[in-house]
Amino acid sequence: QVQFVESGGGLVQPGGSLKLSCTASGFTFASRVMGWYRQAPGKERALIAYISREGNTTDYSVFVKGRFTISRDNAKMTIYLQMDSLKSEDTAVYQCNTSPNFNTWGQGTQVTVSS
Repeated sequence: QVQFVESGGGLVQPGGSLKLSCTASGFTFASRVMGWYRQAPGKERALIAYISREGNTTDYSVFVKGRFTISRDNAKMTIYLQMDSLKSEDTAVYQCNTSPNFNTWGQGTQVTVSS
């Protein structure tokens, strides 16, 4: 069955960095566009970054563009999100999925940006 396992979150000060990882299983990973999503308190889940099947095309929401970098390793069925220059408004639960997404979601990883 489809499964996503996210890791790498934590508490970080404004301006700091974190790198998230997500390992997927249960589908043909290399054939799917992958994305990172986040859900902040009181807000809906939103796609913030996606990466093409081969990894040569990426795009970002305006809220993270220039600060976050998505990458993937098809051999490891894993995607990554390098997050730099973090802001308090980046505080959220981060999850990965395909784009468009499966109905199944992982537990996500909490990122808290606070001094």
